[in-house]
Amino acid sequence: MLTRRKLLSKGAVFAAGATLVDRMGSILTGTARAQHAGHATPKPGALPTAAPRPAASPRVDRRGASLPYTPVVTPSGSTLPFTMKNGVKEFHLIAEPVKREFAPGMVVNCWGYNGQTPGPTIEAVEGDRVRILVTNRLPEHTTVHWHGIFLPAGMDGVGGLTQPHIKPGETYAYEFTLKQNGTHMYHPHADEVVQMALGMMGFFVIHPRRPEPERPRVDRDFCVFPHMWFIEPGTMTPNPNIMLEFNLFTFNGRAFPGTEPLVARLGDRVRIRLANVSMTSHPIHIHGVRVWVVETDGGQIPRSGWWPETTVNVMPGTTRTFEFVADAPGDWPLHCHKGHHAMNAMGHDIPNVVGADQTELQQKLDALAPGAMAMGSAGMAEHAAHAEHMKGLPNTLPMMTGQGPFGPIEMGGMFTVVKVREGLTSYEDPGWYDYPKGTVARKVDV
Repeated sequence: MLTRRKLLSKGAVFAAGATLVDRMGSILTGTARAQHAGHATPKPGALPTAAPRPAASPRVDRRGASLPYTPVVTPSGSTLPFTMKNGVKEFHLIAEPVKREFAPGMVVNCWGYNGQTPGPTIEAVEGDRVRILVTNRLPEHTTVHWHGIFLPAGMDGVGGLTQPHIKPGETYAYEFTLKQNGTHMYHPHADEVVQMALGMMGFFVIHPRRPEPERPRVDRDFCVFPHMWFIEPGTMTPNPNIMLEFNLFTFNGRAFPGTEPLVARLGDRVRIRLANVSMTSHPIHIHGVRVWVVETDGGQIPRSGWWPETTVNVMPGTTRTFEFVADAPGDWPLHCHKGHHAMNAMGHDIPNVVGADQTELQQKLDALAPGAMAMGSAGMAEHAAHAEHMKGLPNTLPMMTGQGPFGPIEMGGMFTVVKVREGLTSYEDPGWYDYPKGTVARKVDV
């Protein structure tokens, strides 16, 4: 096995290779309606406009019709479109191998749905009748389990127990009425260790039929799936047999600096939904605000039961939802607080060399492999600082990468930025924050 030490000694912690654009388009393009068509309320209502809202109002669909909810946004992902057939919302999921670009310079062979991992978010309303057609284009059988959703046993998706397996080339129909609201998931219950490890998962968000008086309206509603992978440096395919020693960590199938920022206007109420089907928990931490935990995978929490946090632990097989008011402008990190989960290309079977004198080793490396660096005896920040000048194995990310307005951002993996700005007219990435004079920590003479 290529360990982290061997990798670093070869100078292979740095990204190389061409970028491959993700194939995000659904095979159904052109046959299904816009993703929120059919959700509209009968009587469109105007939004309050105390200040100019971003160009695409978050409570209208692509046709401009009013919606009874704020549509979710799945960063680096999409929402699954549907068609209406005799009063039933019909969706189509295609289980298939996909190539996913984790970050520029690294493309991974995954399994997923409709060309992506995680699969597209399914979004519906409490009381809807839904039909989900699942076509299997994998090399083995599969099923889909609707995690946390109340439905007839024969629709629960456990291969061999509640249904036959869906064999390659077959299409199965799941149909049920949504009896609840909340944040749920879908994933296989067939060879699940392999299939989930390779990326087969997705959100299933069910909005309340009627707005709940005690729950304030949100302006931005995000879905984020943390996940873990083990991919040998220089290769493209995850190893599904790993239990805990993972070396790559992603938000919605992307590793920093490939993750997409979460953009909000100053004063927006923001909801972030988290789901986890990986092998360990993820304490997701946000900077700059206090959040309120408002929902678990069991459903909404009464407002009297909300509790404040800045770190929300998402255990395996659960969802958690928190909300906050974006009342502080700036670029605020959102990341897993397990240190190795905010890094890339990690290995753990190496000695501790902090404080060691590696001068002689570095001289030998310079002769054998010019440009290579020995393990960081004074810490690992030096590797991030020199990332742009080093060569490494193809299709391999550096451990710490990404440039910010003040230099290298020594993070990777499960790390992104919540960007809060005043006066936004669009939710496009506004770039780095322009700090007002006197608001940045500065060097002083002592």
